Amino acid sequence: MPEERTMTFATFLDIIERKVEANGVFYIQQQNSNLINHFSELLNDVESDITWASEAFGKMPDAVNFWMGEERAVTSLHKDPYENLYCVISGSKTFTLIPPTDRPFIPYKTYQAALYHEDQETRQWEVVEDHLTGLVPWIPVDPLKPDLELYPEYKHAGPITVTVNAGELLYLPSLWFHHVSQSHGCIAGLLRFFPFLFPLLFIEQVSSV
Repeated sequence: MPEERTMTFATFLDIIERKVEANGVFYIQQQNSNLINHFSELLNDVESDITWASEAFGKMPDAVNFWMGEERAVTSLHKDPYENLYCVISGSKTFTLIPPTDRPFIPYKTYQAALYHEDQETRQWEVVEDHLTGLVPWIPVDPLKPDLELYPEYKHAGPITVTVNAGELLYLPSLWFHHVSQSHGCIAGLLRFFPFLFPLLFIEQVSSV
């Protein structure tokens, strides 16, 4: 997991615009509806939901998130138990998508949880094991440069690459595997809905065969 820091938005923008030097890859990204809880000043300029999506899912979003970061911020391959709507406001995001039916070809294992930590004296980064969290699921394969000698079954997967530009929206169904990269300074919003129970259970059962 990344190291979390608290700073002013002005300081973050100075880092993104390279006005100051900073050691690390900086990215605003939380799952707790941070647009509403931490960036409420923006609410007058954006909608808190997408009407047709709320009508389709029969509910308001369970979380509305604001994400912004530099091009080195990459999200490794994973899946979410949510229905996601990615709205790109500025820049672009590139998704590598793999359907849940390809689960048998994806090396999904458990690993010891760990956190990145910067030593304030040496300015070096280290990985500190998080024994309180214990084991967590993680996918070690990089879909952009898969090691087929180490993960030979992955060659049977059928990844799809999609680039979402400013003003565009991507609907990502729950349990679809996805790897995400972005342009520098990309600004995006994420609306997250908890899915209907039946499709979730059905796809989990199919994926485990």
